[in-house]
Amino acid sequence: MNSETRYHAPWCLVVKIITAFSLILLLAVAGYGALFFSPSASPVLRLTVAVLPLAIIFATLPFMVRGFVLAPGELRVERLGWQNRYALADVVSVKIDPEALRGSIRLWGSGGLFGFFGIFRNRQLGVYRAYGTDPKLAVIVKLNQRTIVVTPEHPERFVAELETLRAREIP
Repeated sequence: MNSETRYHAPWCLVVKIITAFSLILLLAVAGYGALFFSPSASPVLRLTVAVLPLAIIFATLPFMVRGFVLAPGELRVERLGWQNRYALADVVSVKIDPEALRGSIRLWGSGGLFGFFGIFRNRQLGVYRAYGTDPKLAVIVKLNQRTIVVTPEHPERFVAELETLRAREIP
C-alpha cells in the first residue's frame, strides 16, 4: 500500500510572467550573441553572450519545484529529477501564512524564474529556505535546525496531513 500523498506546486501568475519574460529575453540574447554579434568582436565575448543566457536557464531549471510529497516519516520537495527530504521527526511547528514571503530578500536562488526557491531572509522568519511557486499558498515549516517555506496546492489539507503524520512520529 502506498501511503504517500502528493501535492502539486501550482505557478501563480507572477511566476508565469517572470518565467516567460525571462526565457524570451535570455533566448533572444543568446540568439543575438550567436547570430548577430559583430564578427569583429572577440570570440570569447561572442561565446559568452551566446552561452551565458543558456547557462542561466539550464542551471536554474533543475531546481524548479514540481510538488511536495508527504509520506510516513518525511516531507519531500520534488525537483526536476531529484528531491529534498526532511524528517517529520524534526518538525517543530507548521502553519499557513500567505504573507510568509513578503519583504524577503533573496540571498541565493531564484526570484521568479521557474518559481521562488533558494535561501531567503525576512524579519518574520530570519533566514529560511523557500520552495515556492505561489506565495499565497505559503506554509511555514519550522524544523529543529532550520525553517522552510513550501507552497502546496490545498495548504489546509497539507498542514492537516503533516500534523497527523507528525503525531505518529512522536513517541
